[in-house]
Amino acid sequence: MPETQTVEKLDIQTAVLTHRKLFVLDTNILLHEPLAFLSFKEHDVVVPMTVLEELDYIKDSKKDVARDARVSIRAMEDLLHDASPEQMLEGVSMLGLGSGKSAPSGALSIFADLSMQEQQQVFTSNENDNRIINAALHLQAENPKRDVVLVTKDINMRLKAKGAGMGLVQDYRTDQLISDMKYLTKGFYTFDGNFWDKVKSVESVTEGRDTVHTIDKSLVPEPYINEFIVDENSGFAGLIEAIDDDTLEVLDLGVDRLMARKAWGIHPKNIGQAMALHTLLDPHIDLCILTGPAGSGKTLLAIAAALHMVIEHNMYDKIIVTRSTPEIAESIGFLPGTEEEKMAPWLAAITDSLEVLHKNDENTKGSMSYIMEKANIQFKSVNFMRGRSLQNAIVILDESQNLTASQLKTIITRCGEGTKLICAGNLSQIDSNYLNPLTSGLTYLVEKFKYFSGSATISLDGVVRSRLAEFAEKQL
Repeated sequence: MPETQTVEKLDIQTAVLTHRKLFVLDTNILLHEPLAFLSFKEHDVVVPMTVLEELDYIKDSKKDVARDARVSIRAMEDLLHDASPEQMLEGVSMLGLGSGKSAPSGALSIFADLSMQEQQQVFTSNENDNRIINAALHLQAENPKRDVVLVTKDINMRLKAKGAGMGLVQDYRTDQLISDMKYLTKGFYTFDGNFWDKVKSVESVTEGRDTVHTIDKSLVPEPYINEFIVDENSGFAGLIEAIDDDTLEVLDLGVDRLMARKAWGIHPKNIGQAMALHTLLDPHIDLCILTGPAGSGKTLLAIAAALHMVIEHNMYDKIIVTRSTPEIAESIGFLPGTEEEKMAPWLAAITDSLEVLHKNDENTKGSMSYIMEKANIQFKSVNFMRGRSLQNAIVILDESQNLTASQLKTIITRCGEGTKLICAGNLSQIDSNYLNPLTSGLTYLVEKFKYFSGSATISLDGVVRSRLAEFAEKQL
């Protein structure tokens, strides 16, 4: 059946009756979320043939998104494997592939590539992005009664599509848990004015050095477990340990007490670092999430706390350090040496932090070598974490803002009994082509785990690296 007749048939049978939209997906959508085609509810989804070609190329590559490409291809094959060529062009119903209000009920179809004569001559080259835009333009022209929407995470492609005449172009936002970064959980709530002036009733219980206050729940908007309450004016700092229907149980820590903590010779320079250090050293916290700008101390605090717990207190057996390396998948095999030696260029931030911690030693390099052996510090590529089971270790995942939610899930599910995971990242420095601050896996992690009693998040504000770095962070 000719493609035009197929589209017209789909238009008559469904769009006129139900006003369903037609979403055309770019490749990066399926790489970002392999099952994204199931997220459009009652609307229909079209995957251009060019997208399948790109997925086919990526699935066999060494890119870190190869697995996502394979997952997406398998999921579409499971739906379409019994469909005839005509049915694949017309659309195969996705009804029954999910449950609840967000379950898909539209159709998934494959759009065959247009010939050069059929394509709208708005581009000077026949590259993949242009072919996908041409497919969307063709569907838009053949379906004047429908809303045809091109969905892509590529900002430049959105601009090109609009310039070429595409009426509806949008980013993929189904996976976004927040609408603006200002709503991202910080891990603490700061009071304006004196905290105790706002407390109308309180019950306090003291056991040893610890004092727990039971206060009214309405004092803190949207409280959650392991959220800090801070009032530097009065010197009060507390940690929410339990939440009831009307009350909060808050462990009284005190600003001075928090600022007095140290790990491996490192003292916090501000209240944000103090809260982060308290969280890192808490054995009841299995997942520590540190966000903040470059120079705020995320990596240094993580390394110092890890050395403190492994060497001084023997709480863990080893330290595993890894990070997101977008380019490492294709280049690591060509670098000489062991995996640790191959990872060295990407983990220089870790060795820099070790140098800072031992800069006053007589032999800095000797001290670093001794500590790395004593603490059993291992440098691992995030690409090789899949399939492992990490027991009784501290795992430091640096630059985690460049990972998707599914990639972070892969790493977190590797953590076995007695393992503590520290995720650090700067959401203003994302290198991935498929992510932005709202869709980063780090953002997803912060929001999804904020109600989990075994995790804690701290957003570090100040840049303490140098006054030059602080000025650059604010002004550039």
